[in-house]
Amino acid sequence: QVRLVESGGGSVQAGGSLRLSCPCVTSGATCTSYRMGWFRQAPGKEREGVASISPSGASTVYADSVKGRFTVSRDNAKNTVYLQMNSLKPEDTAAYFCATRSVVSPIGALNSGVYNNWGQGTQVTVSS
Repeated sequence: QVRLVESGGGSVQAGGSLRLSCPCVTSGATCTSYRMGWFRQAPGKEREGVASISPSGASTVYADSVKGRFTVSRDNAKNTVYLQMNSLKPEDTAAYFCATRSVVSPIGALNSGVYNNWGQGTQVTVSS
């Protein structure tokens, strides 16, 4: 069983930064073999993929809307994945979720339908 708990959300002004964290807790195992992703969902909108990272951390995938502003990383020693968000915009306002999937291929890395385990989300609000 995998448990994910996002933190680091909050309210910032446009242009500000936030860093989200997502420790991955398992019973008797680690999450180091999983591809991990960050997703977001704004009220009335579908959940969208933001970023994804391979098990080793060597490969990342980003949505076009966040390229150059967001950086996904992971610390496998701490079983934690991060999302550094810079130059935030009001349109980045959403609940942010992290998720894991056992398939490590980058194909469909931003497709929420192929992820198996989800956290409860953390709210990010960006004001203009």
